[in-house]
Amino acid sequence: MAPYESDDTTGTAQDEDLRTGRRKAARYVVPVAVVGVAAATIGLVPALADSGDPDLPKITAQQLIDKIAKSDVQRLSGTVKITTDLGLPNLGGLESSLTSGAAGGGDGSSADPRAKLTELVSGTHTLRVAADGPDRQKLSLLESGAEYSLIHDGKDVWGYDSKSNEVYHGTAAEAGKEHRTERPATPKDFADEALKSVDDTTSVTVDGTAHVAGRDAYKLLIKPKQSGTTVGAISIAVDAETGQPLKFTLTPRSGGAAVLDAGFTQVSFDRPAASTFDFAPPKGAKVTEGKAEDKAGHGEFGEFGHGKRTDGKPDLAGAGQGFGKGMEGATVLGKGWTSIATFDTGAKGGLPTGSSDGALGGFLGSLGDHVSGKFGKGTVFSTRLVNALITDDGKVYAGAVTKEMLVKAADAGK
Repeated sequence: MAPYESDDTTGTAQDEDLRTGRRKAARYVVPVAVVGVAAATIGLVPALADSGDPDLPKITAQQLIDKIAKSDVQRLSGTVKITTDLGLPNLGGLESSLTSGAAGGGDGSSADPRAKLTELVSGTHTLRVAADGPDRQKLSLLESGAEYSLIHDGKDVWGYDSKSNEVYHGTAAEAGKEHRTERPATPKDFADEALKSVDDTTSVTVDGTAHVAGRDAYKLLIKPKQSGTTVGAISIAVDAETGQPLKFTLTPRSGGAAVLDAGFTQVSFDRPAASTFDFAPPKGAKVTEGKAEDKAGHGEFGEFGHGKRTDGKPDLAGAGQGFGKGMEGATVLGKGWTSIATFDTGAKGGLPTGSSDGALGGFLGSLGDHVSGKFGKGTVFSTRLVNALITDDGKVYAGAVTKEMLVKAADAGK
């Protein structure tokens, strides 16, 4: 293996360069609540690395970041595998219902992508992806004896579930570049978002080379400097020729298996056949038309949530919009990797306790850790990445931080 420079790009001048290189980054929101985080932390499992690392010219971290920023791959097709390990308990399928509601609920059709894609929150799945410019993309989830496809072709967005023979149809508000980066489907989506997080709280280095999906790649290593975050490190394998991220791995500070591993097992940068994006509802299929709000562009290939930061960085503490009515008024506390989103649900008494939902509240409460402090009392729901504190007076504090950081933030808010 050729020698590589391990440079920490955290200097003032370099920070400015990093911000410039991150302007093309895609939006991707990590949810704040346990029910929301599972829906939005959809990852693609990595391709198995070939034996032996390629001997490539040495490159600095800044040069590699610039290479990613300048990459403009418009066409590709390939196969990915998806495995997500958030450490969620086995609820016998209930978790899928919860995450479906957090992601927007859907319109009752099994072909509605807002409900269907929440199946990726755990386990291992195989997908096929294809893109031909900003107006044509396709993602297919391969299942045992069945297939679910999500197709964007011009202004039309189609979802088709072959198992139930149901079709979902929505109309995009604007065909074009906005649809390239909304619903994560490749390692580049995750890599772009991670690079937006790079600032003086972050160490960025080049960590050697690798073979991914039969292609030579450099490895970029991103590590938080701050204590209190649950993020351990992010590794991005970058195609040496095109600058396209081929593999994305996020490991928690607690150790163990990756929370999110995203990568291609096979990839081609040739133009996919035009027929790849053709779709017409099969004979006898039940077709559900999306509602008016879905046609605004947030239902099919849209975001899981709308949390935003005022400093232009990704809302790593953002939440699934459906979790609470107060989500749109979320405030981000802190800086960098230990930022915490907080909002008021307006539901005094914390978890549901009424006659109609008391059982659900008791069940959810049994999954969390009860905590107390100057803020009063509350319950912390934990995953291996994102934790959320719901106080008894209806406030939520959440982010990729430890339970102690959440309690500290709640105390400071009193």
